[in-house]
Amino acid sequence: MRTTRTLAPVRRPAALGSALAVALVLSGCGAEVESDAKASGKVTVKRCGEPVEYTVPERAVAYEGGSADKLFALGLTEHVHGYVMPPANPPVSESPWASEYAKVKLLSDDLLNKEVVVEAKSDFVVAGWNSGFKDERGITPEILDKLGIQSFMHTESCFNYPGHPEKMSPFEALYTDLERLGKIFRVEEKATEVVGGLKKRVEEVKAKAPEGDPVPVFLYDSGTDQPFTAGNQVPPNDIIKTAGGRNVFDGLDERWTQVNWESVAEAEPEVVVILDYGDLPAEKKIDFLKKSPHTRGLPAVKKNNFFVLDYNEGISGPRNIDGLEKFATYLRELKG
Repeated sequence: MRTTRTLAPVRRPAALGSALAVALVLSGCGAEVESDAKASGKVTVKRCGEPVEYTVPERAVAYEGGSADKLFALGLTEHVHGYVMPPANPPVSESPWASEYAKVKLLSDDLLNKEVVVEAKSDFVVAGWNSGFKDERGITPEILDKLGIQSFMHTESCFNYPGHPEKMSPFEALYTDLERLGKIFRVEEKATEVVGGLKKRVEEVKAKAPEGDPVPVFLYDSGTDQPFTAGNQVPPNDIIKTAGGRNVFDGLDERWTQVNWESVAEAEPEVVVILDYGDLPAEKKIDFLKKSPHTRGLPAVKKNNFFVLDYNEGISGPRNIDGLEKFATYLRELKG
């Protein structure tokens, strides 16, 4: 996608009484977790490769669906002041946490910027590097640090974060984010539960993956002169691999990256995954691939083997696993 657009009972302070276990209300996607919102002191958690001290946020701002979904999945709606959702992101009404989005404010329908965060009197911002935080737009963790505003970056995006890079597989990065956010908000038990549930679903998909050689898969994000696609550092790579396919560009140690049509043709993909987002619908992308001389002869195109992956299933967030399950079902039926 375009980069301009991933315990133990909590103790209350002595003045508030004895230790109380974290209360978990587990009914529904938007379950609230009663954390120690007034917890004193700080906890050290990594922001990419940099150890950072955090106090419990009370006015969090989330950029894009992946950030908000992570907070809502942990039951942290009461700690979320609002969200920034650019036009490319599908409607929040389609989210499993739609009811939670309705409880907080839509602060902007444009790209993340410092002014929105400051005006919201936010004490915590969640976004990705180069997809939210960006030097060119004047909003980075370093800039927010100087303003006294805490920030957290999707570990998946830390691959090329200047000064403090961090690299791990996209699914592991998702689990790590949930665990780190759980620590920041003092809801580690809930984070452990959520991560455990996601890992179980991934293992169930692995157990059903088709036997034999992995199906070659090309992810098409956008681009006509040159295609924009997924390297091995973004969630679709893990989605394709775990389901039993092979990203034809899994050898690229990159996140979202540009390639050429000649390399796509040489890879002879049997399936094309279309990343679907607001400003360029999947139907138009499929129509282009069917008509373009670069792609109309591809095995996947000739066989009409297209799978549409929702934007929020392709960027770092809990919905990655929804996308995995859907794509795994598609592959199993395809190999029949």
